[in-house]
Amino acid sequence: MSLERTLTVRVERISRQTPEILAFELAHPWGRPLPGYEAGAHIDVHMPGGFSRQYSLARAPSGSGGYVIGVKREHASRGGSASMHERVREGDLIAISAPRNTFPLRAEARRHLLLAGGIGMTPLLAMAQALAARGADFTLCVFARSEEHLAFAEALHAPALAPHLKLHLDQGDATQRIDLRALLAERAPDTHLYVCGPGGFMQAVREAAAHWPEDALHTEYFAAPTGTAAATTGLPFTLKLARRGIEVPVAADQTAVDALHEVGIDIPVSCQQGLCGTCVVEGDGEGAEHRDFCLTGTERRTKVALCCSRAKGLDLVLQL
Repeated sequence: MSLERTLTVRVERISRQTPEILAFELAHPWGRPLPGYEAGAHIDVHMPGGFSRQYSLARAPSGSGGYVIGVKREHASRGGSASMHERVREGDLIAISAPRNTFPLRAEARRHLLLAGGIGMTPLLAMAQALAARGADFTLCVFARSEEHLAFAEALHAPALAPHLKLHLDQGDATQRIDLRALLAERAPDTHLYVCGPGGFMQAVREAAAHWPEDALHTEYFAAPTGTAAATTGLPFTLKLARRGIEVPVAADQTAVDALHEVGIDIPVSCQQGLCGTCVVEGDGEGAEHRDFCLTGTERRTKVALCCSRAKGLDLVLQL
């Protein structure tokens, strides 16, 4: 696996947001600004125990240069969230990647509708703050179990966001709950929809927005949707690298990334589920069998996520 640039940061502050969610404020060890980013970006966090996980940046870019992430302690954790909750302390130094953004605000949108389920609010909170700062037309809908389970409540209720916020609490007043089908029944012109949350929430939104144009719906998944965890195996095919003028065979039980690594071609990878966009390259997207969850329909015409996608036919042309 190839490695991207890593940064060392200090854990400046850890604050409990809900019984299950901690917020981590990360800063440069010497007080310098960290690399800039746009709302919707995420970082890889390398934590004690050898784990690496992706977390969205939960604050709009600011002059301070620090990062904020929210980490939910998952009961079925494979070790990542448990490590962050149990082993990381204020003052610790940890390694992270530079920010990447596969979930950006769309410049062509005149109106933005942000739907956040649980901890999925982290990238959407940053988006809402950025939109409020520029005076944009947007609505932020946050779905949570109860007030007790509402992360970053202080930021959500800040004067800049409060007029744009709709709050759905499962255990709250029934009259204030949001009907997804009613909310998404009609799409105002040039409105773009951004969604992040648990798998069941994502599926419910997708079903309610099934009539929306594909390129107006933007999603960020925590993990590959249940039942679709993209199998990387399939028929063998050949990668044709246009810039190098060479061909690389990909076996039936091999990913395109692994095949390229075997011949010494460095392709960065991270999640290996088609979620984070690290391994996306330019290529003949029309000839690919796409199995990712990070590219839009338009992007799939000219880009391919190599960690999981395969060729529709015998070969796939890449701009490598």
